[in-house]
Amino acid sequence: MTPSADTARVVMSTGNHCVVETDQGDLRRCQLPSRRHARPVCGDRVQWDDTDGTPTVRRVLERDNVIERGDFRGHPRPLAANIHRMVLVMAPAPTPDTLLADRYHVLAAAIEVPLTVWINKADFGEGLATPAVQRLLCEHCPGDTRSLAGSATTGEGIDDLEALIQGETIILVGQSGVGKSSLTQRLIPSLDLRINTLSALSGQGRHTTTTTRLFSRNRQFAVIDSPGVRTLRLDHLDIADVNRGFPEIAAAARGCRFRDCHHGTEPGCAVRSGLKAGTIHAQRFDNWRQLMREAGGFQ
Repeated sequence: MTPSADTARVVMSTGNHCVVETDQGDLRRCQLPSRRHARPVCGDRVQWDDTDGTPTVRRVLERDNVIERGDFRGHPRPLAANIHRMVLVMAPAPTPDTLLADRYHVLAAAIEVPLTVWINKADFGEGLATPAVQRLLCEHCPGDTRSLAGSATTGEGIDDLEALIQGETIILVGQSGVGKSSLTQRLIPSLDLRINTLSALSGQGRHTTTTTRLFSRNRQFAVIDSPGVRTLRLDHLDIADVNRGFPEIAAAARGCRFRDCHHGTEPGCAVRSGLKAGTIHAQRFDNWRQLMREAGGFQ
């Protein structure tokens, strides 16, 4: 580290460079260090300088956490770092994907950050009364999962969300088409200006949908907008990670007669008893079994 090194936060990382926000709130395009160094991702804190005339990231500072997603080979790929909260955006349309929702529960639990469910487009059609939305809220918001609802279009419920995320860096995740970009626009009033600036600095197209980007709002909070996904690979997580994302199943399993119970036909299975009693929902259980198979828990 050189004496003139400064700290900044990465707002966008692509190719051989990234865009950082300095401690003074300015955006700078920086070259990345050689490949033998850790590559910064959105949300990283870095040290940078321009002593040689070219702004360059010199070091990625230690991360509080990092969100990783598995690629098609099952290898983890970092998406964003130093997150305080994951906000899962769902909507009446497209129909909520409960398996994807449960995957995000597992991912949030793995890095020990709270997951909040935001139901967007509450003004669309039947809104919260949509059967699929009701199933999501009743069956796929376990433990102390917070759920909020509103509309990025009308502004309904936005005050509640803003109050919740004060002082935090959050990441918006979820399916394509649920309105994550519209929600970002509502939370960051100067978004168009910031996007134009980022586009000019990075050389990326304004309408790119494949880059994760961070937008801060007057130091009140920061929003990371990530590309929508159809599926979320969690091959890099293990059985314990999966169980942390299903606290009601993990709690019930402690009452099973056998410690290695797979909750199938074994006698004295407390999880099966929970299914019969309705304290564990059938779809949540099926999703748990699928994720356990992916993690190598079942053959």
